[in-house]
Amino acid sequence: MFETQSGRCIRAGGPTVVALTEPAAAAAQIPPQGGRGSAVAEGILRRQALRESAARTYARSLPVVPVRARGLTIEGADGRRYLDCLSGAGTLALGHNHPVVLEAIRGVLDSGAPLHVLDLATPVKDAFTTELFANLPPALAADARVQFCGPAGTDAVEAALKLVRAATGRSGLLAFTGAYHGMTAGALDASGGATDVRVTRLPYPQDYRCPFGVGGPEGARLAARWTESLLDDPKGGVTAPAGMIVEPVQGEGGVHPAPDDWLRRMREITAARGIPLIADEVQTGVGRTGAFWGVDHAGVVPDVMVMSKAIGGSLPLAVIVYRAELDVWAPGAHAGTFRGNQLAMAAGTATLAYVRRNGLAERAAALGTRMLAALRGLAADQPCVGDVRGRGLMIGLELVDPETGAAAPALAAAVRQECLDRGLIVELGGRHSSVVRLLPPLTLTDEQADAVLDRLADALPAAVRRPL
Repeated sequence: MFETQSGRCIRAGGPTVVALTEPAAAAAQIPPQGGRGSAVAEGILRRQALRESAARTYARSLPVVPVRARGLTIEGADGRRYLDCLSGAGTLALGHNHPVVLEAIRGVLDSGAPLHVLDLATPVKDAFTTELFANLPPALAADARVQFCGPAGTDAVEAALKLVRAATGRSGLLAFTGAYHGMTAGALDASGGATDVRVTRLPYPQDYRCPFGVGGPEGARLAARWTESLLDDPKGGVTAPAGMIVEPVQGEGGVHPAPDDWLRRMREITAARGIPLIADEVQTGVGRTGAFWGVDHAGVVPDVMVMSKAIGGSLPLAVIVYRAELDVWAPGAHAGTFRGNQLAMAAGTATLAYVRRNGLAERAAALGTRMLAALRGLAADQPCVGDVRGRGLMIGLELVDPETGAAAPALAAAVRQECLDRGLIVELGGRHSSVVRLLPPLTLTDEQADAVLDRLADALPAAVRRPL
């Protein structure tokens, strides 16, 4: 049951819907039904283009004006419906407006609890930290501290880098080719496209475009060997590292899962040298990869875990969890006005608990395996698909020129558009934006997965025929 802006509550048969009075609809920019909806949507998009900065991204490639959403489905202002396989860049573990999330948010609003509390202790925060710790790797949860950061994942990355530098007294950082850790200064330094920074860049193993030209376990072994040799070389030019930061699956970098043996070797290398290991779980956490955390596949326990996106249940929330011995900060050494988001903590608690109780990580593993197999079958008939890879419901298709094997960003953009024309929202990633990425919610049903695969299978040959 929803309460409308006019104070009325309404329930329709099937999914619950919100009915707004005409003035409220105008204020909320929800267009009327019928032909006027398209005109309203066009006006909104036109004003956005005039008012918002040139840095906007998704709005350029996905000119959709969402007005309603539930689960996998978004309804645009023009009345069209879309299957959303972007999920807020992986934020929406339970899809749009899941009932348990809405109930949790409504419960805080109805309780009269303060919505802004800085870092004060509250029952809502206590419930969130309790549920979060219950889902951590047990060896970390047994002796961990949590720091609430600014509301975005990049803020948590900054906090993690600041923490290990303070704890070790060192300034260097070990990061990986292809990495993406956020858009603020320190996070960008650690990301793969950075230049002129105090970061040592290490090879991240991948099969399809292995930096050593061999791929597979041997490529991963060589990547680990290179890392170890560089760190132990007194003339290697490596600034004394305060930490190593790694994504269990590189998402924006093109959906490259870290081999389990390699990730375990990174843990061994860092532990032997007293280098804190930071796992960036911003996109891989909360069941996305088929385990609750991406590091769980390898059984690795990092010193610091960076979390955001799904832990807020669709609302802004970011934290780092780390071993207690690293907790060297003085009071106020790291702060932020909006680190006490009560609504996000309530939504996050509900999301974490729902994923745990309903085995959604295991569900993501099984469904992801089925989708990967189907996509590899599709790739066999589509020479433009160079590689299909992923883990759980974090899936990528790398598109290439069939004759040269070179990345094909224009073709990938055409596939994205053909998908959108068919009511499927996907996005691109990878070094050359040539990887079509799927990040559906963990609540995806078998029937919905089939619909996603059917639309993608139809979009691929259409994009190949399309003038680029």
